[in-house]
Amino acid sequence: MTSMTGGLDPAIAARLKRSADGLIPAIAQQYDTGEVLMLGWMDDEALHRTLTTGRCTYWSRSRREYWVKGDTSGHVQHVKSVALDCDADTVLVRVDQVGAACHTGARTCFDADVLPIAQ
Repeated sequence: MTSMTGGLDPAIAARLKRSADGLIPAIAQQYDTGEVLMLGWMDDEALHRTLTTGRCTYWSRSRREYWVKGDTSGHVQHVKSVALDCDADTVLVRVDQVGAACHTGARTCFDADVLPIAQ
């Protein structure tokens, strides 16, 4: 990862509450339906790239590198808006998802393993 702020606007960077490893969770949501698509991780540079390119950029914790959603799969996320939550420790990225969001090929990462709840 790059320095703490990377190219991110210092005013935005100052507000972020990062994990111990300098990351914030980024929830991708389909902008027109509200469907929750996936959760990725961003550092300041990934957020900067997302804001300035209009494509979601994440930090891969396993590969220790940046990845732009869709560069290898073609399943692109076109950014419509980005918002911080009230604590500035999570980012909501509203996107227009092309194809599957999940690495398994599913539309969303949250439809395959629904847990039972007590009624």
